[in-house]
Amino acid sequence: MRRVATGLLVAMASLFLLARHMAPAHPGWGWALSFAEAAMVGGLADWFAVTALFRHPLGLPIPHTAIIPENKDRIADSMAAFLRANFLTPQVVARRLGAMNLAAMAGDFLAAPRGGPSRLREGGADLLADVLEALDPEQLGAMVKGGLRTQLEKLDLAPLLGQMLAAAIADRRHLAVLESLLHWAGLTLEANEGMIRALIHDRANAVLRWTGLDERLANAILDGLYKLLAECMVDPNHPLRRKAEEGLETLARDLAHDPATQARVAALKGELLANPAIAAWLDAMWERLRAASLRALRDPSGALSGPIGEAIGRASGELGQALRDDPHLQRLVNRFARRTLVGTAHRYGDQIVRLVSETVKGWDSSTVTTRIEGAVGRDLQFIRINGTLVGGSVGLLLHAADVLL
Repeated sequence: MRRVATGLLVAMASLFLLARHMAPAHPGWGWALSFAEAAMVGGLADWFAVTALFRHPLGLPIPHTAIIPENKDRIADSMAAFLRANFLTPQVVARRLGAMNLAAMAGDFLAAPRGGPSRLREGGADLLADVLEALDPEQLGAMVKGGLRTQLEKLDLAPLLGQMLAAAIADRRHLAVLESLLHWAGLTLEANEGMIRALIHDRANAVLRWTGLDERLANAILDGLYKLLAECMVDPNHPLRRKAEEGLETLARDLAHDPATQARVAALKGELLANPAIAAWLDAMWERLRAASLRALRDPSGALSGPIGEAIGRASGELGQALRDDPHLQRLVNRFARRTLVGTAHRYGDQIVRLVSETVKGWDSSTVTTRIEGAVGRDLQFIRINGTLVGGSVGLLLHAADVLL
């Protein structure tokens, strides 16, 4: 549009030169000359006016030009005051909301047979995913890990472990652990039998090795260990098992009531939390959790699916039907919405418009110029075109008055 307006101005200048040259040849060229001359004046005047809004014409610091860049702070305050006075007053908000049935609109959306609940579910999933992506991963991760570490530091771990162990012993759930330990001990002994034989052989004196008694001693020791483990596994009342159970009971009691044991557990917990390996494990766990959450939320078929998604769908459908069909509920919801939004406009209207004002003030002059000119620049170029044509028309009228009068 700028090129069209400038091209029209250049055409008028060309017509002016041509008409001025041809004026002696015929009186009709005087009409063209008057039209072109006045059109140039109108086009140049409107070009100056339009350009002066956004910049200095031809780069010259003419007073009262580049109006928008030079006064952007005042414009920002004026915009904020306009919004506050005409849109964010309690009266305007209440009048606008009074003509709207928000409850029925929400009910129609939620109870829609096609995609109402699914839209709600997918919209909620997209919102959660957008929030998760918008937040800085490092800062959010630091907050999550810091909160988890703080809670772990506050946790009194020893009494909790003591209660859990005591409950497991009371329910006889510790027996499976003991049997697993005995089974593991048997497999470990079998896997390291050669090492045990070599150890006994190295520790035996020369006489035992010469007579071969070291091998018999090794066999006797291994057979005794295998027999002891087998008896412990078969006999629930074996003395070794009873000793292990007594040790577990003592440990549970000390964890719950012994300050020294509790202090040792707390010190061990502090060492674990201070270990760099734990920090690396927390970092990896957070990254896996964040990535898995984003994949689940961005999956259209799996976003908030399962029992949670089904519950959301059923609840939203029932709520939508109630909002759509129950006039009493509509009145209650609409009244609550009006009071809430009117109160929000009253309490936070100044902060909202201040956000507009401070945002515009924070832009640099070129940004303000570019954005405003991009929004209304096309219409401003029409002003230049119209000024050129209107100026030419006035020139014709003046020429006609001069000729006829």
